[in-house]
Amino acid sequence: MSTGLERIAEKARSDRKLCFTSLAHHITLPLLWDSLNAIAKSSGSGVDGMDVNTARETFDSWAPDLLEAVHRKGYRPPPVRRVYIPKPGKSQRRPIGVPTIIDRVLQRAVGKVLEQIYEQDFCNSSFGGRANRSAHQALATLHHAISKKRVSWVLEADLKSFFSSLNHEWVERFLSQRVADPRIATLVRRWLKAGVMEEGVIHGTEVGTPQGGPISVLLSNVYLHYVLDLWVEKVVKPRLVGEVYYVRYLDDFIVCFEEALSANRLEAVLAHRLAKFGLLLEPSKTRLVRFGRFAARDAKRHNEKLETLYFLGMTLYCSQTRNGKFKVGFMTERDRLRRFVNDMKDKMRQWRHLSLHQQSLLINRRLAGHFNYFGIISNYPAMKRVYYLVLLYWRKVLSSRSQRGRLNWERYRKVLSAYPLRTPRMVIDLSRLDQLAFL
Repeated sequence: MSTGLERIAEKARSDRKLCFTSLAHHITLPLLWDSLNAIAKSSGSGVDGMDVNTARETFDSWAPDLLEAVHRKGYRPPPVRRVYIPKPGKSQRRPIGVPTIIDRVLQRAVGKVLEQIYEQDFCNSSFGGRANRSAHQALATLHHAISKKRVSWVLEADLKSFFSSLNHEWVERFLSQRVADPRIATLVRRWLKAGVMEEGVIHGTEVGTPQGGPISVLLSNVYLHYVLDLWVEKVVKPRLVGEVYYVRYLDDFIVCFEEALSANRLEAVLAHRLAKFGLLLEPSKTRLVRFGRFAARDAKRHNEKLETLYFLGMTLYCSQTRNGKFKVGFMTERDRLRRFVNDMKDKMRQWRHLSLHQQSLLINRRLAGHFNYFGIISNYPAMKRVYYLVLLYWRKVLSSRSQRGRLNWERYRKVLSAYPLRTPRMVIDLSRLDQLAFL
């Protein structure tokens, strides 16, 4: 981090009410270059068609003009190119905005500057889209609360179409609490209003921020910092009885309660609080359940089914150690597992005419990513199932390209001996990550 950015962070940390009036001069050519190099070479191009390699080769020609335009408030971002990706487990598709490479570079640079301020402000309960924070830390914090604190009820919640629901006026009002540089404010306003291009037609944006732009995640965290995080920590918790714990990862959040009364009180006012800022809860993903150390006992007493939780692709369930002590179990969410296996099948069909060496590299790369995220202790059965399904399907794919018929197991074992598939590894012990819990 440059000395200038360090000074911003120090000032923000020492004075939580300081409003920064001069920030744009921290957007420099070296910062733009670093931001460009942080973009993957395979990233898609925007409406201008420029790719990352071209942007790097022509950096000296466009970067100085970009800086000059920013400082005189003359930069106007082009509309983002709209593409659609499948929604997980659904037939619908999710719209994604693809900014131009140059616009993405500037968004990253501005985000890097603003990050120095807001990292000093954001609550410990917030994890998504932040430096040095991860989904595993969010899960570890939740594990810590449920396993070691007095938790009997859990409210899991998800915001409906969050990124497309952000109110532009509220975004600017929240940002103005800490940022008063008119050049930065103008950039953010124009990014929000840039519009999207679809099939050659530009559509204006009066609400929301397109997913895909680097600045969108920071703005969403700022939005929910004021709408939810501070409200829960400063207003809600002091008025409730018993212990209350809150964990948020982007637009997914969970609140843990000791007392049912507190859980019911928050559930009753949450929708009203969100509606004030143009947000809605997703009904199918929002529910209050009995969960925790005493859940099994209480569920039996009330003749209720023991519930599970869903958070960040994991299913959480009440379990016991060999000594009969309570523990939180984790397993891959069923839809996530099914989607990964189906996606692997599609990819293996596409790769089947490549060499065995190339196929094994590609398959193992995807298996490694899956195991590195879902390789949580207690989740071995799900990991083992993924491994064997991929193993069986690779044999089927290899059989389909052979004119000599189905690949028998003897020959397939020789293939696996030469090109072994990545086996599951349980690399994440959330109880060991409890030291990173931010409650």
